[in-house]
Amino acid sequence: MRELALHILDLVQNSLEAGANRVLLEIIEDSSADTLTIRVSDNGRGMDADTRRRVLDPFVTTRTTRRVGLGLPLIDMSTRQCGGYLKIDSEVGQGTTVEAVYRHSHLDRPPLGNLAATVKTLVIANPDTELTYRHLVDNAVFSLATGELTEILGDMPLSHPDVIVWLDEYIAANEANLYGGVQHENS
Repeated sequence: MRELALHILDLVQNSLEAGANRVLLEIIEDSSADTLTIRVSDNGRGMDADTRRRVLDPFVTTRTTRRVGLGLPLIDMSTRQCGGYLKIDSEVGQGTTVEAVYRHSHLDRPPLGNLAATVKTLVIANPDTELTYRHLVDNAVFSLATGELTEILGDMPLSHPDVIVWLDEYIAANEANLYGGVQHENS
């Protein structure tokens, strides 16, 4: 995939297909460690040890619509090509955590892509999921929790046009603030 935002969409989609109703998406950029970490944790049904071992095989998938599952194998390959790794922790009934770590300065590391649009899409498309997004860039942090938003909004749905416009501006502005108020080169 050309940008990491597409991997993020795929990872969160995996969580939702595993029955998760709570998803934590974290992006951690640590310049002192020269790492970029994407971590998706959920409370879905989790995987047994045998499934965990086979999940990086592109011909293993729980989907019934097709016989291949390329998301995890592709991000695994992408991390290794960029001096990183993919780690999957999962227990049946306890959920799953997928952690993709890249060497931040690696020339072949894909750009993050449009995180504001990605997060907005995840929020709007999954109104019944408690999604928490946290993006750290060294000491700067931006976080957004749909549980807090729905509490503030009351009966107004996350898909209301006014909310969508606000989400667009709010996420984009806070993402830019992580990089000193300017558009990041990876966006």
